[in-house]
Amino acid sequence: MTVRIGTRASKLALTQTQQTADQLSAVGGFPVELVRITTEGDVKTGSLSQMGGTGVFVAALRDALLQNTCDVAVHSLKDLPTGSALGLTIAATPKRVDVRDVLCARDGLKLADLPQGAKVGTGSPRRAAQLLAVRPDLNVQDIRGNVDTRLGRVPGLPGNAPDAPGDLDAVVLAAAGLERIGRLDTVSEFLETDVMLPAPGQGSLAIECRTADAPGGAGSAASPQGVLAQALAALNDVDTRLAVTAERAVLARLEAGCAAPVGAFAYRKGSMLYLEAVVCAVDGTRTVREKKATDGLTEIGATLLGIEVAELLLAAGAAEIADLAAS
Repeated sequence: MTVRIGTRASKLALTQTQQTADQLSAVGGFPVELVRITTEGDVKTGSLSQMGGTGVFVAALRDALLQNTCDVAVHSLKDLPTGSALGLTIAATPKRVDVRDVLCARDGLKLADLPQGAKVGTGSPRRAAQLLAVRPDLNVQDIRGNVDTRLGRVPGLPGNAPDAPGDLDAVVLAAAGLERIGRLDTVSEFLETDVMLPAPGQGSLAIECRTADAPGGAGSAASPQGVLAQALAALNDVDTRLAVTAERAVLARLEAGCAAPVGAFAYRKGSMLYLEAVVCAVDGTRTVREKKATDGLTEIGATLLGIEVAELLLAAGAAEIADLAAS
């Protein structure tokens, strides 16, 4: 049995999918092959909110699963809409890596040191809003493109192509993506969560499969589906699953789209699961931030925690200060 693993064709997607494929192969003892899928988000240009949010990176991969073009698909979890997909299951969330956003600035500048009016690029309303909340003087510009393309917009960063445009003072990216493709040397500052809360699910991968092939739903352990299900179960990290479940429950309760200016970060410490979330006006002028914890260390408990924090945000006026329906 060769397990076919669906992936987007970007450098980052191929890198993280290959790493996941190697782990699955090692655990399950089966060969794997990558199936490259072109998504709507890879073809269209323009801002993510205008295109329909980060869900545009997911639909084609899910269609490939349902059409049996591949057996599993690897997503960046923050790209997945919160609604379930009929016939599909998130079978595993491997151990999460660094959740933080990072500043990649010219001359090694920190956020506080950027000159007044500095041009900072990001394709994320969440990042833009939190940047402006701290530095309202910045000229935040909406940018698209893969990681290398974005880094090329900043002059002098290690690894940039000689003909890179270098037309921005800085860009903001996810630490996880830079780590996976070996470009952490471009980071001038890691933005701590008290400055910038990450996107729900940031730093985590989601391995999705057909529900019939998921752990607990497959046939005998000796069948091909059973072998795959066991390998997927082995890659699942329980603490990561709890954390991202809580974060995604915030989005779901707020009925917020992937491009809404919402940040959330949950983590387990001892017998407690902690969650903090923020909703910002897109121009950074208003922010509501809430946090709460639970000792209910189950997916139901994590979901309830997310709902409770979302209710606190709504009570504090989240729906009035932000376009939560941004897709």
